[in-house]
Amino acid sequence: MSKLTVSLLNTGLYRRLLRQVVPYKNQFALAIVGMVITAATEPTLPALLKPLLDKSFVHKDPVWMHWVPLMLLGLFVIRGVANFISKFAMNWVGNKVVMDLRTKMFERLLHVPVSYFDEHPAGTLISKLIYDVSQVMTATTSVITNLVTDTFVVIGLLGWLLILNWKLTSITLLAAPPIAFLVKRVNSKLRQVNRATQDAMGGISTVVDETINCQKVIKVFGGAELESERFHQASNLVRRLNTKQAATSAANVPLVQFFAAIAISIIVWMATLQAGADETTVGGFVSFITAMIMLLAPLKRLSDISESLQRGLAAAESVFELIDERIEINDGNHAIHAVQGEIRFDEVTFQYKNQSRPALDRIQLTIRAGETVALVGQSGSGKTTLANLIPRFYQPQRGTIFIDGHPLNALTLESLRSHIAVVSQDVVLFNDTIAHNIAYGPLRGTSLDNIKKAAKAAHALEFIDMLPQGLETLVGENGARLSGGQRQRIAIARALLKNAPILILDEATSALDTESERLVQAALETLMKGRTTVVIAHRLSTIEAADRILVLKQGQIVEMGRHQDLLVQDGYYTKLWRMQSLASA
Repeated sequence: MSKLTVSLLNTGLYRRLLRQVVPYKNQFALAIVGMVITAATEPTLPALLKPLLDKSFVHKDPVWMHWVPLMLLGLFVIRGVANFISKFAMNWVGNKVVMDLRTKMFERLLHVPVSYFDEHPAGTLISKLIYDVSQVMTATTSVITNLVTDTFVVIGLLGWLLILNWKLTSITLLAAPPIAFLVKRVNSKLRQVNRATQDAMGGISTVVDETINCQKVIKVFGGAELESERFHQASNLVRRLNTKQAATSAANVPLVQFFAAIAISIIVWMATLQAGADETTVGGFVSFITAMIMLLAPLKRLSDISESLQRGLAAAESVFELIDERIEINDGNHAIHAVQGEIRFDEVTFQYKNQSRPALDRIQLTIRAGETVALVGQSGSGKTTLANLIPRFYQPQRGTIFIDGHPLNALTLESLRSHIAVVSQDVVLFNDTIAHNIAYGPLRGTSLDNIKKAAKAAHALEFIDMLPQGLETLVGENGARLSGGQRQRIAIARALLKNAPILILDEATSALDTESERLVQAALETLMKGRTTVVIAHRLSTIEAADRILVLKQGQIVEMGRHQDLLVQDGYYTKLWRMQSLASA
């Protein structure tokens, strides 16, 4: 990437970050005013030293002897008030900007395609929402505070130095070009290191997220040492990058100070010559040296600012990358209100990214309204993919899917999905009450009686009534406080309450014991009457009563029919049936 391209990208990020402040321009302006007033008090201190020494100590002027202390007191009162206002207002704006960015990121996560999560680990996304946004706050608060305040301080001190002695000030200005050159060279290096650090932090989050969510597998399969090594490697990478960043930044500061020290040494030497020729007073010399020394601190902070700024820009790049991510394709403009439930696949082909062959290949299928269709086949045959295309979790590359004769891409996502309920093998429960997990989303306002009816139909009310808080029991993160069978029944109750005309059951009874499975299967059979149901099951014994069984192999439908008819054909389905029968035996 060329330097010009990098510079343009940086400028674009600067401007975009500043646009986030526009809704809070009044508070931001107040903060800037406070910074300017604070900066204005800085050169006033060395300016007061000249009359203090020349008028009070040398000439013993009683007026100045009384007024200078009062002026110093007033100066620090004004400085304190202005400093408080600027810092409070700037942090208020910074926190608002962070909240806005987090909200935008979270909203975008809610509307990106499912395929986005296939390609981006949860740990990386969590790191973006938490760590990267915090770094952006640094760029929008401390960096701007130091940049504005110290820039005005430098201007004010240089102005006072020019008034005092323009010859000595010229020596000071000669040190500026090499310092600016060093800062520019270091900026580029810091940006690269900070970008790598953002990615490395995402790697740590991914390892931690997987360790927490997969703890049982880690314990049973003895993976603690492996995960510890993965975490060590990820942490060590962050450590090395932080060390590299610190070394780059640390080298910048002494080099800047070195050039400043040369300038000061020359100035002191020239000032002694001027004093010998009566070209300067004691007060003027002390005021000049004081202003020079005071100039070092803001110059140092301005040289250090590049590190925080580059870190903030690298984080901003990561944040805006997510905010700019494309959302789900929702190009339909027709909201369907009443659905019978007929589903038709017309030459549908779908292929996952980076896969060598299609997951589904020219699927031609019609599922009648109210029909129960079971999808069977070995892992990778396309069962789950076919089901995922119905609610438009993925978009087929070729062909069209119809609901009651309406192409899916002509329907709004909201209206389409409002007619579909899903019960998956991997049950998803939120860290909330049982009632809120059953009555989720638009169903949140459902009456308690209807929630209980759904729970009873799913045979969940039996264990819910035994809990001290009943439906108000908190289930924990992803239902950690409940057993696998209990979580499954709550998910089924959620689908029952939605009462959608289309059901997708992905291994809906796989987590239940024999008795619970029998009861839930009976409830599901009642629910499926008059509704279009697509069942994905690896255990063929659970779908014997299906109206039709579709046998998939390598993305194609190779057999179709009822259970007994397929057994008579003695084909691929029969082979799968015998394999499972032997395994069960």
